[in-house]
Amino acid sequence: ELDEVGAEVLPRRTPTPAWLPTAKGEEGDFCLRSSDCAAGLCCARHFWSKICKPVLREGQVCTRHRRKGTHGLEIFQRCQCAEGLACRLQREHGPSDASRLHTCQRH
Repeated sequence: ELDEVGAEVLPRRTPTPAWLPTAKGEEGDFCLRSSDCAAGLCCARHFWSKICKPVLREGQVCTRHRRKGTHGLEIFQRCQCAEGLACRLQREHGPSDASRLHTCQRH
């Protein structure tokens, strides 16, 4: 009798939904926000879903957003530059307007 009463008093444990990740997502895993992804990754749009993508390193092409809120309009989002790096216009040796490419560069 005691076992049955004790079991009723304990809260029932509900299983974790299958869509809820139990560990931090790796590159290519679906996510809702960057905190769902492992260290060194961010959650960014890829077509019509969001996946964990690598944070950008020095020299990699980045996207500079002139207006706040335009990041959400991209079909293929890039992560931001890693800590200590900024997305800046790539320095070219040719004419100043030859390239509008931005890369992650040290501050």
